[in-house]
Amino acid sequence: MKNEGAQGPVQEDPKHYYDYLRQQREIAESLKYASYIQQALYPTESLIARLIPEYFIFFRPREMVSGDFYYVSGHGDNIFIAVGDCTGHGVPGAFMSLLGITFLNEIISRGNFYGAASVLNNMREHVMKALSQTGEESEQKDGIDLAVCILDIRKNKLDFAGAFNPLYMIRNNRLIEVEGDKMPVGIGAEEEKPFTGHSLDLEDNDMLYLFTDGFVDQFGGSNGKKYKYKSFRELLISVSELPMQEQKNRIQGTFEAWKGNQRQLDDVLVCGFRYRFAKPAMI
Repeated sequence: MKNEGAQGPVQEDPKHYYDYLRQQREIAESLKYASYIQQALYPTESLIARLIPEYFIFFRPREMVSGDFYYVSGHGDNIFIAVGDCTGHGVPGAFMSLLGITFLNEIISRGNFYGAASVLNNMREHVMKALSQTGEESEQKDGIDLAVCILDIRKNKLDFAGAFNPLYMIRNNRLIEVEGDKMPVGIGAEEEKPFTGHSLDLEDNDMLYLFTDGFVDQFGGSNGKKYKYKSFRELLISVSELPMQEQKNRIQGTFEAWKGNQRQLDDVLVCGFRYRFAKPAMI
């Protein structure tokens, strides 16, 4: 039976209404469980703190599961740090992030790579094979924007490669940007080329930032515009000398104040690490 009112037709069917509520509850429970699985693949706080004692991670998924992910592991004298942004968000992005984390684990644990650029080249092969990407026009162009850092704590060197995502390093209140290549991990709009590696000498107290584009692309402020990279760089410089938790608090507070009542458009991930020279072993 239908009632016509000011709000238009209203379906009066309690059974359908309760079925709808049940379906929504089941979906919510499934997403909650999926988020547990996704979180289980992230490195634990204790592992990150053991490898890099001074760090913060500001992670704000748009939905219960995320297309953004972070990765940290240690092998010998090397510490591997990666931040990824998969095509989409929510469930589709989360599926891609699981692939990204799994492939990183496989590539790094096997050790058959030569620097950060080689990790990205290997990742691209894995993603294209997993998604059966051949370059046909009709294919979905799913992929991952990814930044990979390899810290050599014995030589105090950093090897970096990026698929769209850059690295920001702040030293003595000056920001140094190391750009990534303008192509994703996966099939891109142009022919795939090898990724570019960048080697940097590290100094004690350097701040390193890896991030996805969710923060800078968020609409907000008094004019409802994007936050943009210039403002983001200025924010990082302004907090770079602060302790890690305070940096995270300032960055989170800035994002929330900027977004205001606007809808969050994308997953947001900002990771900061302060590099310290390794102390010599006591004899």
